[in-house]
Amino acid sequence: MNKVVEIQELGQKDYKATWDYQETIFKSIVDLKIKNRRENTTLATPNYLLFVEHPHVYTLGKSGDMSNLLLDEQQLTAKGATFYKINRGGDITYHGPGQIVGYPILDLENFFTDIHKYLRLLEEMIILTLAEYGLKSERSPGETGVWLDVGTPFARKICAMGVRASRWVTMHGFALNVNADLGYFDNIIPCGIRGKAVTTLNVELGMKHVDEAQVKEKLLKHFKALFEAEYI
Repeated sequence: MNKVVEIQELGQKDYKATWDYQETIFKSIVDLKIKNRRENTTLATPNYLLFVEHPHVYTLGKSGDMSNLLLDEQQLTAKGATFYKINRGGDITYHGPGQIVGYPILDLENFFTDIHKYLRLLEEMIILTLAEYGLKSERSPGETGVWLDVGTPFARKICAMGVRASRWVTMHGFALNVNADLGYFDNIIPCGIRGKAVTTLNVELGMKHVDEAQVKEKLLKHFKALFEAEYI
């Protein structure tokens, strides 16, 4: 089992270009696993964690409802945003500047073969990171992602999640709102859930700007501990 994870900082990168890049890495890992089974070899499969920030974009998961996008094509263009239907689970979400997006492309056979556990550990990574900023966040029953004030009229989502897995290889991941422009969430019914708000770390802390590099350091620390991983 190879628990080494290669961290890649992609900076600001177009959503479609990043999706294509994920697919290339994903396919190379799956192909290696197929080769190992076919040829009875034991070549180590690599693992990656990509960090990226996207220009304004809305993405709709394979189980999503188009009616949750409240903009037409002209309005999308006017807002400088793009839209893609994609192959992850979940409904509609927004990505944009001020948001830390993480795409773990892992061979879970290097760690554990349990998608439910995988999602819960990603959520735990976010929960532990936010706790370092004095925020009590938690899971919301029946809804993926990380929330504040669950079970109250003030429930609000701070981190969205949507993953795909095949042959125990993962792609897509999480989007943590750090300094994101919340106005862009007004154009969708986030994750298809009506009547619940979205928030960001800087709003919760009453700060104009939170250091995103520092947030990533904390995320990586908790990812490493939870997945018992090593980094390159």
